[in-house]
Amino acid sequence: MTQQIVPQPGILEIAPYKGGADKVEGVADVVKLSSNENPFGPSPAAVKAAQEACVTAHRYPPGDHIELRRAIADKFGLEADRIICGAGSDEIISFLCQTYAGPGDEVLYSEHGFAMYKISALAAGATPVAAPERNRTSDVDALLAAVTDRTRILFVADPNNPTGTMVGGQGLRRLAESLPGHVLLVIDGAYAEFVDGFDGGAGLVDQFDNVVMTRTFSKLYGLGGLRVGWGYGPAHVIDALNRVRGPFNVSQVQIKAAVAALDDDDHTAFSLSENTRLRAWLAAELDKLGVPSDSSFGNFILARFADAEEAQACNAALQAAGLIVRGVAGYGLPECLRITIGDEAACQRVVAAVAAFKDGSA
Repeated sequence: MTQQIVPQPGILEIAPYKGGADKVEGVADVVKLSSNENPFGPSPAAVKAAQEACVTAHRYPPGDHIELRRAIADKFGLEADRIICGAGSDEIISFLCQTYAGPGDEVLYSEHGFAMYKISALAAGATPVAAPERNRTSDVDALLAAVTDRTRILFVADPNNPTGTMVGGQGLRRLAESLPGHVLLVIDGAYAEFVDGFDGGAGLVDQFDNVVMTRTFSKLYGLGGLRVGWGYGPAHVIDALNRVRGPFNVSQVQIKAAVAALDDDDHTAFSLSENTRLRAWLAAELDKLGVPSDSSFGNFILARFADAEEAQACNAALQAAGLIVRGVAGYGLPECLRITIGDEAACQRVVAAVAAFKDGSA
């Protein structure tokens, strides 16, 4: 019998997203540095809030997420009514493609941009388009040149994953000012908290009718396992996204934990300070070993090797030493490894393992 049940066009073109590995066969003492997680974990206050929220797990959560939206608005000086919450910023990205792109439309991003842009575009039936980067950094001119009458969404991650590089405020503003009105500029600020003085694009959202910002609690706030993200945009965009959002897409456990995480300034400041210090140290030490990286504005570095073969060999040596990092060949960077900034002991282990690999003693 001929199969008649088939997915929508574009679905079978999706290569399923693969998260960072968390185990190495035969190695017990493993440090996971493959998913850009906070090595210090979530705020103790967030853990307590999540535990307490479980007592009422039999009740549906509030569908409007008002407590979390108000907490976000107060923290970042935004309007609560123009905030939408989701299961990680991934879900907000999916909402955006589902709402504003479809068959015949194009979704644009830079060539080393986050994998979910392509996945979400294909899931919506749209055509993903990648613009070339310049020195592993999103190129504003190339992005603008790639815009067509069919372009509906332009995703720009700032800082970008997996490169760690930034367009910066002036570049983002030029994009916002230069894009035609039919294109929605989405600034993915998953790592915005790691950049001193950067608002993640919030100011541009307030000035332009076609700019949206997405953010997450998965990185600095250490809530990756709870999946909490949010977006900020013009009222008409948020209204449209809420029409496709499921009524209870964020649980009470997620809401309570995220609110508590926002309120724990000491844990946030400590995590940020240690990331800044250890990121600089790790990059400098690896550079001494002949493994350079671009200046990173996230909680990771993109280590560059002579070629793909050396990167793969070093990755194998790191795994043998119980260190799991992220190969990024799928992002078009086969000669690189993305290394999350761990705690001090983890960073020291990385340097020791790479040194042993380089001198042949691994």
